[in-house]
This record gives sequence, C-alpha cells and structure tokens, in this order.
Amino acid sequence: MTTATHTATAGPRIPLSKERVLRAAIAVADQGGIETLTMRKLAQELGVEAMSLYYHVTNKDQVLDGVVDVIISEINAAVSRIEAPADADDWKTAMRMRILAARKILLRHPWAPEVIETRTTMSPSIMSYFEGVLGIFRGGGFSYDLAHHAMHALGSRALGFSQELFKPDNEDAGADDTAAALFEEMASRLPNLLGMMSEIAHNDPDSTLGWCDDQTEFEFGLDLILDGLDKLRLPR
Repeated sequence: MTTATHTATAGPRIPLSKERVLRAAIAVADQGGIETLTMRKLAQELGVEAMSLYYHVTNKDQVLDGVVDVIISEINAAVSRIEAPADADDWKTAMRMRILAARKILLRHPWAPEVIETRTTMSPSIMSYFEGVLGIFRGGGFSYDLAHHAMHALGSRALGFSQELFKPDNEDAGADDTAAALFEEMASRLPNLLGMMSEIAHNDPDSTLGWCDDQTEFEFGLDLILDGLDKLRLPR
C-alpha cells in the first residue's frame, strides 16, 4: 500500500503593478484609516519587499494621488449608472442624485475626504466628474458665470462630503465628551455653544464622514444650497 504525498503549491503569482499597489493602499486605509498607510505596511499587504513598490510609485505622496484617482474613478462609474431626469426644471434632482451617489462611494472609504482635501492638482478623473456637475448646471439654465459661483458655493459638497469647521483632537477617545466638558466649564461665557452641544446628536456612524458630517447634516446643507441656486437660474 502506498501513500500519496500531496505538496501544497502556491497559485500563480500576480505581477505587481501600479493598480495593484493602489488597490492595496486603499485596502490598508479601509482597514485602519489613512494614518496606518505606510510604504512598509503597503509592502506587507502585497507580500513584497518595500523596495519593489518604488518601481510603480515613487513615494507615499504619489500613492495618495493615485488612491484619490481610483476612488474618483469609482465615483464616476457610480454616477454614470444613474438614470437622472433630463428635464431642465428638474436639475436639482439630477444634481442631488449625482452628489449622493458620490457620497455613497466615500462612505466605503471614510478616510478619503481628508486625503482629497490635501491634493493640489486635478486629475483627469476629477475633471471628468466636475464636467458632469457643470453639465447639469448648464442643462438647468445656468450661465457659465452663475455655474461657476454655484460650484464655489457647493465646494466639497459637490463630491459628497462637507469640510469640517474644526475637528476635535483625540477623536477616538471621546471627543464629544471632552468638548462637552470644556463647554460646561465655560458655561457662563459660552451659553449658546453649551445649549447647542446639549441638544445635537450624531447617532448614525454608518452615514458619517467627519465629526459633524453625517447624512442628515449633509443633506440639510446640500438642499439649502440647491434651493437657493434654483432661485438664481436664468429664466427659460
């Protein structure tokens, strides 16, 4: 009687590429936040030596440029599938659908807004996204000048997130409690802030992209802006 010996063999090795590196970087950030993304950690995720990465990305800054481009490409793919109304008078619905589709992608990568804010150049994918935004404005009767003002008014909301006025330190260790304690200590001088802090609640972490950027707050601000812009459209 003979015994067959089976030797486990690894599958074919997938060649390293810039796209693989960027996808792995996104996976690392999705798991632990952008602060966990280092070249060494990225190499570990890919099962390669760190030096191998530099054939595809020259440094971490190029990695960050690349991951933003990948995520905006995901957003472009998502908005391309939207069946938005084409009626000029319903431009708000089309814009709202586009922006909320973008936000849904960002909620999969909640660290991404912080990185997007640090980029100093517009990649082709971001230009393509804003071309679509501008197309909705123009189709809705906006002049180029008014559309330009409108894009400034939307700011980061056009991409699906709100820029924070400030972000408390040590957010993971009870930032809300720390802020509330500070306000209570200064209650006589900060009655309005204390009153607000005692009433507001952000209790939907799955819809949150920042300390004060949950879905309800985001849509509240977005609708205010879109309603205001609608009143400024050129008469058709």
